[in-house]
Amino acid sequence: MNQQNDPKRQVPPGWYPDQIDPSILRWWDGINWTPSTTPIGSPPSSGPPNTDYKINNEPQQHLSDKAKSLFGGKKNLEEEVANLRQQLSALGIYEIESLKLQLNDLRVQVLSLSNERAALYTEIGPLKQEVEKNRQEKQELEQLRSQANFLRDEKTRLDYELSQMSNNATEIYKIKAELEKLRTTVVEVRETAILQEVGIYSYRHPLDGAPAYKAKLTTIQKNIKDSVAAGSAILSTTQWTVNGSTKDGMKMVKDLSKLMLRAYNNEVDNAVRSMKPYTLESSIARLEKARETIVKLGATMNIRVSDHYHSLRIQELEYTADYLAKVAEEKERQRAEREQAKEEEVARREFEREQDRLRKEEAHYASTLAKLKQDGDLEAASQIENKLSEIQDAMDGISRRAANIKAGHVYIISNIGSFGPEMVKVGMTRRLDPMERVHELSDAAVPFHYDVHAIVFSDDAVGLETHLHHELDQYRVNLVNARREFFRIHPTEVRKIIERLGELILEWQEEPEALEWRQSEKTRHEMTNISAK
Repeated sequence: MNQQNDPKRQVPPGWYPDQIDPSILRWWDGINWTPSTTPIGSPPSSGPPNTDYKINNEPQQHLSDKAKSLFGGKKNLEEEVANLRQQLSALGIYEIESLKLQLNDLRVQVLSLSNERAALYTEIGPLKQEVEKNRQEKQELEQLRSQANFLRDEKTRLDYELSQMSNNATEIYKIKAELEKLRTTVVEVRETAILQEVGIYSYRHPLDGAPAYKAKLTTIQKNIKDSVAAGSAILSTTQWTVNGSTKDGMKMVKDLSKLMLRAYNNEVDNAVRSMKPYTLESSIARLEKARETIVKLGATMNIRVSDHYHSLRIQELEYTADYLAKVAEEKERQRAEREQAKEEEVARREFEREQDRLRKEEAHYASTLAKLKQDGDLEAASQIENKLSEIQDAMDGISRRAANIKAGHVYIISNIGSFGPEMVKVGMTRRLDPMERVHELSDAAVPFHYDVHAIVFSDDAVGLETHLHHELDQYRVNLVNARREFFRIHPTEVRKIIERLGELILEWQEEPEALEWRQSEKTRHEMTNISAK
């Protein structure tokens, strides 16, 4: 509500121009418009009117009292009613205006609050992101703190271990120094360790055969004896005295020199007696250590083994190793030659037995033919003559086989139970029945019988076997002894080579039967299952 100011007369607070009749003033009690009025030209001096009123609470009682005071005057009542109606209308209009003003104020406030809310939403988005970022950084910080604590504990533990290791550093250094010293003085003599490093033996002094090595060893041993007899095997000082006596000093030096030479020779003799070709290097190393030990022990008297004598003993070791290797090589060759001779003898006897059998058969048919001719049965005689012709061809074939030492059968066999899959033996036999040779190979030397993949007859079986061995050389199992005819390869690959050479394969068995091995494996599996139960 706005206070109206009259320039001629000041209106007291609480009195306002009436909205219906601008010529009067009406009292506003702070809550409602009252029925108290006064002309606009003569307002009360100040304060509220003295007339009691109850517009909202008891309007009907007020009308009743008024009516009684007017003694029922109709005109006055009508005027009063009209006046009250004007007052009520005025009261409603002012209240609505007040509400409209309040509504406008609220709208302005709502708009302002909406703007503030939008501004807050604009600000709260980045704040939420910042809060989320801070939350993640807090989690990461916690993880880093946990890792830092773990690493701190680990560092403490490692520092302790490092301190312990530092305390033992001196001891470790001493142990390493002692170990290196032992490594320089100890010679590896265990045959198992030596065998792990052994290679194909290479002759130090190639000679024609074992007798040549034997003769050379005899010469070296004679030179060794001559050097000892001449006193040049071991050297020593000549200026040594005992209690001022040069004679006693020389005797002492001589006795000690003999003792050390005997120890040196014992080392060599033991090496010669136990010599194996693959232990030559370790034997020479032991002999070098023995010589160094003599030098250390006899340093005061300058006692030492002479270079010439030491060289002779090393040559003795080398020729001994060469001799033993050559003897083993010749024994293997002789064994193979005996095996070949035995095979040839067996084949020769087979040829003779077959020829004897054919001769007997020929004599039988010849006597039958003579009898048929005597009886005049020419048709039967013709059949017998054809049979005699076949027998003669067979005899001629055996004679050719016996004369041609290259003719024979090449066999491809395997033994999966003994050697595993993809390993074959390629060999040759001149026997009439090559399966006899296969049965001999399946003797007590292997746990299972060999299986035959193919047997190929050739007029040059020796050449065919040699060619196959040459092409399969990269698959050879034994790279030292070429007489061991085993190759790690699938049988099909051997078949391809034979077919490429134009040789005829009458029958081929791809998968080995290996009956005994398969039965053994099945039985072993069943026994394992029973034991498991």
